Amino acid sequence: MRVLILNQAFYPDVVSTAQHASDLAAELAARGHDVRVIASRRAYDNPEVLFPKRESWRGVTIERVPCLGLGKKARWRRAASFASYFLTCSLALALAPRCDAIVALTSPPLISVLAAFFARIRGSRFVFWVMDLNPDEALAAGWLRERSWTARCLERLLRYSLVRADRIVVLDRFAEERIAAKRVPSHRIHVIPPWSHDRVVKYDRPGREAFRAEHGLEGKFVVMYSGNHSPCHPLDTLLEAVAQLARRPEIAFCFVGGGSEFGKVCAFARARGLTSVVCLPYQPIERLSSSLSAADLQVVVMGDPFVGIVHPCKVYNILGLGSPVLYIGPSPSHITEALSACPPTHAFLRRHGDVSGVVASILASFRAQRSALQSGLAHAYSQESLLPRMCRLIEFGEAEEALPAKADAA
Repeated sequence: MRVLILNQAFYPDVVSTAQHASDLAAELAARGHDVRVIASRRAYDNPEVLFPKRESWRGVTIERVPCLGLGKKARWRRAASFASYFLTCSLALALAPRCDAIVALTSPPLISVLAAFFARIRGSRFVFWVMDLNPDEALAAGWLRERSWTARCLERLLRYSLVRADRIVVLDRFAEERIAAKRVPSHRIHVIPPWSHDRVVKYDRPGREAFRAEHGLEGKFVVMYSGNHSPCHPLDTLLEAVAQLARRPEIAFCFVGGGSEFGKVCAFARARGLTSVVCLPYQPIERLSSSLSAADLQVVVMGDPFVGIVHPCKVYNILGLGSPVLYIGPSPSHITEALSACPPTHAFLRRHGDVSGVVASILASFRAQRSALQSGLAHAYSQESLLPRMCRLIEFGEAEEALPAKADAA
C-alpha cells in the first residue's frame, strides 16, 4: 500500500507531532508499505535550521518543501509561514504520484483541507489525525471572534476535512465529543491517544546524574516542565509558585522546550533574579530519557478552555517513567483520567490560580522524595500498544478499544 503523510514537522525535528508522525511512518514502512512524507525544510521551533530537501530514513521517503521562516513572535508571522507551507505543499501534492491513503496531521492548522481535496481528486482514502482542533483552539484562546468572517470560514474548512475523512483519529474522548457535536458520524471517529516513546524513553539513572551535573542541578530537588510553552498551557500559576519558593535553594526548576511563551519564562526568571530556574531548549529524543529522568517532580499544564481541543501528551512519557506528577488545569480532562490510577503520593491535581496549592504540592513532594513508580497504565499508553492500532486503522482494519476503563470513563 502507498501511504502519504502530511505534516509540517517530521524527523529529525523534536516537537511532539514530528515524533509521532515519524513513529507512524517508520512502523508503516517496516510493515512493508511504501511511505512518503511531505514536510517543511525548516525546523518547527527554530526556522533557521534547514533539513535536506530529500532524504530516505528507515525506509521512508521524505520530501521537504521550502517555506518562510518568520518565527512565532507575532501571529501574522506564524500565519505567513503557515501560508507559504500550504502553497509549496500544494505543488508537491500536485506532482506526487497517486497513493492509496493520505494521512494528515494538524501542523499547520487545517493542512487537512489539502489532504481532503487531493484524496478526493486522486481517489485515495483520507485519514485525519486530529492532534489539536482549529479553529476551536483559536476561539478558545481569544485569537478569533466567534462570529467573525474568519472564524466562520475556518470552521467551514474544518467541516470539509471532517466530512471528507474516511477515518478520524482523535486523542481523547473529549475531542471525540467535540467532533461528534459537529455532526460527524460517530463510526468514523476513533480514539487513539498519542503513545509514549517507551522504545527509547526509559528511566535512566546514569543519564539522570549526567544531566543534573551538566546543568548544575546536583543535590537539588528538580521540578521540571518539559514540552511546548504555549498560551494553551499557561504557566502563570507555576511561575508565581517558583517566585514564592525562591528562598528554598534546595528546590530547582527546569523549563525544557520551546514555543511562543518560552522566552517569556526565561525573561520572568531573569527579571526576578531567580537563580533556581534553568531554561533549556527541546532535547533530542535520544537524550529525552536523561532529561526526563533528571526530574523529581514533573509538571503538566493545560488551560481551562482547552479540554478536547489540545492534548498535552507528555503525561504518557511521565507515566512510563513512573515519575510523580503535578497537574495544573481543569478537571475532568484526559490528564485527570490518566492520573486517576496513580497513588496520591505520585499525582497532585491543582487548578489555575491556586498558587498556594501548587507550592504546597511541590513541598509535599519534596518532603516525600518519592522514587520512580511503575504505573499500571504505562503499557496501555505505550508505543508497543498503541502504534500497531494506528497502523491497522490506516490499513483499514478496526482499531480495538483497549484502554483502561478509567481512561475511557464518561
